[in-house]
Amino acid sequence: MSERRIVYVVGSGRSGTSTMAGTLRTLGLHVPQPEVVADATNPKGFGEPRWVVDLHAELLARSNVQVSDARPRAWLDTGTTSGDHAVRERVTAWLEEQFAVADELVIKDPRAAWFLGLWRAGADRCGATSSYVTMLRPVTEVVGSKQTYYGQMGAGSDQGAVTRTAAWINMMLHTERATRGQQRAFVRYGDLLDDWTQPVFALGEAFDLAGVKTAMAVDIAEVHRFIDPSLRRVTMTWDDIGVPARLRELADETWQVLDALAADDTAELQETCDQLRAAYAEQYADAEAFAHSTVVAQRRTAAAEARREAGEQSPGGRSGADRVPHAVRAMVPPAARQKLRRAMGRERPA
Repeated sequence: MSERRIVYVVGSGRSGTSTMAGTLRTLGLHVPQPEVVADATNPKGFGEPRWVVDLHAELLARSNVQVSDARPRAWLDTGTTSGDHAVRERVTAWLEEQFAVADELVIKDPRAAWFLGLWRAGADRCGATSSYVTMLRPVTEVVGSKQTYYGQMGAGSDQGAVTRTAAWINMMLHTERATRGQQRAFVRYGDLLDDWTQPVFALGEAFDLAGVKTAMAVDIAEVHRFIDPSLRRVTMTWDDIGVPARLRELADETWQVLDALAADDTAELQETCDQLRAAYAEQYADAEAFAHSTVVAQRRTAAAEARREAGEQSPGGRSGADRVPHAVRAMVPPAARQKLRRAMGRERPA
């Protein structure tokens, strides 16, 4: 097998992806430089290559998809973008530059799940083996952490929680589908904090990672200092997060099957994921149907605002000429006014 290896750390943001990427980096895998700078939301660092984050931001904008997008059809849009030949060439060229530095890479960005086909193709072109670590954390903790560190979405806390819960279901179920049949593992964030050596060294064996399997005592001690159980700063429950009952049920069922996959990645559990993905798509379609009138109203409002900014006439309103005082209009000779009306397409009938 190829000595070139890429470990993609995937899953929802605020699920321990940064902790996993930082651990693998400390044990010898290479995080392409420069990295996103640490901040108050992630004081020990993100473990995210700046180039990767910038690329994903560009591709998401091109696809009209958000980082945490709840729409099932968003995967079709990003899939189309992932198939772009020029984009694949960019990724392949960048990966070749990174392999000139090290043979084992770890690439982490919560946006990466939208473009796993793109990254798999790039790795294949470089003759590298791809592996996937999906980090798992209870949905209420993920949503609670996002509410705490990223602020509210919309007018109220319930709306933010609903959107983020739906986006978590969408992200996690499609990530499971996108990594199916590949070299992969599911790791609980809680297990990583309790005793990181067990899940990480298991990954080293399963993915044949030389950096992990040959880690020195000094590296292991450094990981012990890096991983701090207090990093799990938000531990909310459904009592703290208000979402509709059916969405809560789907989220709970999704968490249960993903949690089971961490112990045994079976075909039966994968089939359950397929069923949940279909149920979620149906639930989302119902929600879209209920909200259709609101969407149409918002579009009308946006269109009216755009017309006002452009100085155009709005339906039932007055044009720019009509807003000119009558005394001023009367100063323009009739023949000239008629020519102006003809030029503007507002000529009066004879």
